[in-house]
Amino acid sequence: MTASVLLPALELGTDALKICLQISVAVTAVTLFVSALFIRKIIDDRRQIAESEQRFRRAMEDSAIGVAIVGLDGRIVQANPAFADMLGYTRAEIEALTFFQITHPDDLQIGRETMTSLKEGKIHSFHFEKRYLRKDGTPVWAQLAGSVIREEETGRPLYLVSQIEDIDARKQAEARIAEAEDRWNFALTSAGQGIWSLDMRRGGTTYSETWVKMLGYADGELDGDPDRWLTMIHPDDQERVAEADRAHLAGETPFFEAEFRMRHKDGRWVWILDRGKAIERDGGGRLIRAIGSLTDITERKEAEARLMVSAAMLADEKERLRVTLQSIGDAVICTDAANRITFMNPVAEKLTGVEVGEALGKQLGHVYWAVDEESGQKIALSRPSTSERPHCDQNTRAVLVRRDDTRCSIRQVVSPIMNDRHEFCGLVIVFQDFSDARALQRQLAYAAAHDALTGLANRSSFIRIMEDLVDQCRLNGGEHQFMFVDLDHFKAVNDTGGHAAGDALLKRVADALRNVLGPEDIVARLGGDEFAVVLKSGAAAHGPIAARSIIDAIGNLDFSWDGRPHSIGASIGLAPIRAGCGEVDEIIARADAACYAAKAAGRGCVSAAPDEDEISKVGVPPPPLAAAS
Repeated sequence: MTASVLLPALELGTDALKICLQISVAVTAVTLFVSALFIRKIIDDRRQIAESEQRFRRAMEDSAIGVAIVGLDGRIVQANPAFADMLGYTRAEIEALTFFQITHPDDLQIGRETMTSLKEGKIHSFHFEKRYLRKDGTPVWAQLAGSVIREEETGRPLYLVSQIEDIDARKQAEARIAEAEDRWNFALTSAGQGIWSLDMRRGGTTYSETWVKMLGYADGELDGDPDRWLTMIHPDDQERVAEADRAHLAGETPFFEAEFRMRHKDGRWVWILDRGKAIERDGGGRLIRAIGSLTDITERKEAEARLMVSAAMLADEKERLRVTLQSIGDAVICTDAANRITFMNPVAEKLTGVEVGEALGKQLGHVYWAVDEESGQKIALSRPSTSERPHCDQNTRAVLVRRDDTRCSIRQVVSPIMNDRHEFCGLVIVFQDFSDARALQRQLAYAAAHDALTGLANRSSFIRIMEDLVDQCRLNGGEHQFMFVDLDHFKAVNDTGGHAAGDALLKRVADALRNVLGPEDIVARLGGDEFAVVLKSGAAAHGPIAARSIIDAIGNLDFSWDGRPHSIGASIGLAPIRAGCGEVDEIIARADAACYAAKAAGRGCVSAAPDEDEISKVGVPPPPLAAAS
């Protein structure tokens, strides 16, 4: 077309025109051919792009891991179903969010730093782990890998393509494994245990950090030579340990175990408990792999040594105690917390009448039964209460009742056994035969309160009885009658028959007084031929009647000494015992004065002391009541 326009203007010839036309046709043909090739290229490129887009779409849609296209502002441009499902969203919901909204707060910084580095061109791809937040707010660990898509001409970043793999299960498993390892390592460290591992394929033995620190070395310092540990063993232990090691390597024992001393780096010896086991052998039975543990047992060994010394000392002390308890004169019975007999010495066997072989393990009550001497009630042997301070319980009035019903007065001391935690562990009962001492005590007590000649109450015990009666009358009222009895013509018996005759007569007088009076009345010898009587029963009017009965009984005594008869009588002074009557010595003094008046009136009669009011008014005692018949 260009030639048809230009050629006429150029006024060329026919040949030139033909040449021009030929050139034009050639150019047109070439142009059409090139255009056809270009169009075909475009069509091929579009088809390849479409196929690439379809492959990317299918790969994104069908991928088992999450895929997301994220804008530089953090907005999620496109997400595949796997990513949406991983976080519990629909695709529409997650594509309306930014990655900041679905990232765990603690991991936001790593995303921001990655985004900044991509924008600045410092990095072109990324690979890291972080936590997302599911729709319900729970965290989920994910592993991200991706790159930035840039504009070809300018290199300007356009968006990010990320692959997100759910690694939450792996992270949880790793956390559990790490926790288990921490517990295991902590347990081993706390127990002072180290681990050794022998692997001949890897060149020898390796030791844990705890193991080498146990001996003062640095981590890895002892690794390598599998026989080095044998050279560190105490010479006295080497042969024994080597034999145990050989026996296990030869398959004679199921595992290796030995206690021995190893030299610390500073030269001291450390006690070790070594346990191990072969876990792999080759076809010829040679050891390939073994594993074991070492425990520092120095403190235990030192404690065992101290315990052995203490045990030896305790055995000696126990033997000394046994010999002592077997040799002493006191009976000893020991029980446990359940009141079962654990020990009896020979004296206890003799006093209870039960042999130790029969008694051991039996309840205490089957062997030892003690009652109170006065009340007859069983003496309880009980453990102390938790709030009560343990103390020894002594009893000097106990009576041991044997199984054959014979009795033995004893003195017992019961002591609780308490351990170092103040817990009750049993009883120790120490007792002795107290029959002779108890009899002597009774004799002494009787002698202290009774007249040796007549057996009546003596002056001192009678005064104590009178004091009690006076106090009772002051507090509770009531009245008793006191008699002062003085024998008449007694001196003549002593003068003619001697003191032996007088003593025999005094005994007869004491018997006569007891026979006349009631069981509640009190009779005493005040001294010489003077007696005292307290009438506890009956009214005040009964006093003179009882006094006359006494005078009659004494006057009627038929007493002879050396064939010679003797006759005596009695004079009696009466005084009341009641509130306001004064002290004991005043009452006796009034009765003595009344007795003196009876003697002055001719003897053999009764005289009553005047009331206190009458004495104050008249000043003299009244005349005797009557004479004896």
